[in-house]
Parts: sequence; C-alpha cells; structure tokens
Amino acid sequence: MSAPNYGHAFALWRAGAGASWDNYTQHAFVEGLRDGSLPQESYLHYLRQDYVFLIHFARAWALAAAKAETLDEMAAASATVHALVHIEMPLHVKTCAAYGIDRTALEATAEAPGNLAYTRYVLEAGYSGDLLDLLAALAPCVLGYGEIGLRLAGNTGPYADWCDTYAGAEFQALCKNVGTVLDDALLRRLGPDWHELPRAKTLQSRFTAATQLEIGFWNMAQSP
Repeated sequence: MSAPNYGHAFALWRAGAGASWDNYTQHAFVEGLRDGSLPQESYLHYLRQDYVFLIHFARAWALAAAKAETLDEMAAASATVHALVHIEMPLHVKTCAAYGIDRTALEATAEAPGNLAYTRYVLEAGYSGDLLDLLAALAPCVLGYGEIGLRLAGNTGPYADWCDTYAGAEFQALCKNVGTVLDDALLRRLGPDWHELPRAKTLQSRFTAATQLEIGFWNMAQSP
C-alpha cells in the first residue's frame, strides 16, 4: 500500500528508514494478525508486554507535553496520552480478561529485554534532547500502527478487534494530528528548510532507531 498521509516529516523519515520500515510494518507478527495464523499464546504475550510498554509510552508523551512550546503541541501530546490510556490500554485489559488474565496480573508483567530497550530509548531521547528528538523517537509507534491499521482494515479474523482499533477513525485522526504537530514543530524550531540542515540527520537516526526497536519488539512478541 502507499504511505498514509500523516504529514511531510513522516513521509521523509519513513523513506529514510528504508527496508527497516517495511520490516516493521509488514513483520511476520503483523501478517499473523492479518491472516489469523498468529498463535494465541504469542498474541497474549504481546498484549501483556505491550501493556507495560504503553505505560512508559504514555509517560513519554506526557514528557512531550512538558517540553511543548505551544498550546497545539501540548494539546496533541495530551490527546495522545488520552488515546493510550483510554483506547489502547482498555483493549488490552478487555482482551486479556477474556483469557483469564486480570488487570492485576497484567500490570505485574515482567518487562522483557526488548521492551525495556525500546521504552528506555524513547524516554532517554526525551530526557537528553528537546521535543523534536522525543517526537522523532515516538513517531514510529503511533504512525506505524496507524499504517498497519489501514492495511488490516476490515479484518474479520480472530484479531479483528485489534485491527479495528488501529484502523478506526479515532486512531487515524490521532495519527494525522500527530503528523501535523510534528511538521509544525519542525517548522517552528528549524524553519522551512529543516530537512537540509545537519540536525535532520540526527532526527532521522532517532526515527530509524525507534523503527528498528519496533522490529525487535515484534521479534520478542513472537517468542513467549
């Protein structure tokens, strides 16, 4: 499929990530969700690890709100925190509960090394860098899941609820909003020719590294 329209920066960074982007968004785990072949054990392992991941991810977006310079930036960051806490995480709780894994057990999940590496990378980007560094590290997760959701839209298999969540209007609107805020943040701080500046290489490296960590997360999720 063609790249979804989540803004100029996303298009550039997606292309700049090269094969890593396809390896992430078309990973065997994703294909297993699409055709229903993913073992249930792997799916539940993924949901448990992703629940822990989303806790840290929500903190990272809250950090983005703290680093924001405009009301629009703050609003986008807070809206993302809301989506994580009120859309994605409840899906995990609901699905795991149906298989006898209650919220207490979910929150007691031990963090796998691949999960730890990814979440701490994103948080470190925020602590040591500015909002642009943090957004570049955060973008592959939100926008990548948006792209995956569009590709898996209309799925009727055993993982239809997961596919519907990321293909849905609310999550897609969030992706477009994040893409707009990302473009505006780059323009505000670096100017219209930001992609020609030396800083662009650093931001691309952030985006690509996070994309590769997404691949590592899928690899981890496949092997309970």
